Amino acid sequence: MTNHQPAWLGRGLSAWDQLTRALNCLQPLAALLARLYIAQVFFLSGLTKLRDWEITVALFTDEYKVPLLSPSAAAFMGTAGELVLPVMLVLGLGGRFSALGLFVVNIVAVISLSEIAPAALQQHIFWGSLLAALAIYGLGPWTLDRWISPRLRRS
Repeated sequence: MTNHQPAWLGRGLSAWDQLTRALNCLQPLAALLARLYIAQVFFLSGLTKLRDWEITVALFTDEYKVPLLSPSAAAFMGTAGELVLPVMLVLGLGGRFSALGLFVVNIVAVISLSEIAPAALQQHIFWGSLLAALAIYGLGPWTLDRWISPRLRRS
């Protein structure tokens, strides 16, 4: 049986294959850029909380109503998460754990605010989407996890 596809279809499929290969080559860079972007957002937020701890605790007392935690515990845990997890995310160390951890920090931030502006909510949705994608698809090959894992398996 011979293949009788039109020449334009063959050219179109070939062009599509080339585009797909090019986009696949960009996946590691895209994952790294997503990690850097989301890490910066959360890390800078953590640094802001550290600058004036009394105001941070006051915010967790008056504005951020984190369920099940005292304001001091919520402030400490939120700040620690915003400082430690982004570093792990950038390095790709415990990659999916760090993405899921920041996903939880993001959800708690939205839930704990009694009122959130629509633009701020859209930002949180975008951040949550990036974090979910990183947790589901992985952080890509440019991670410490990728480098460490084979060495741990050999030990």
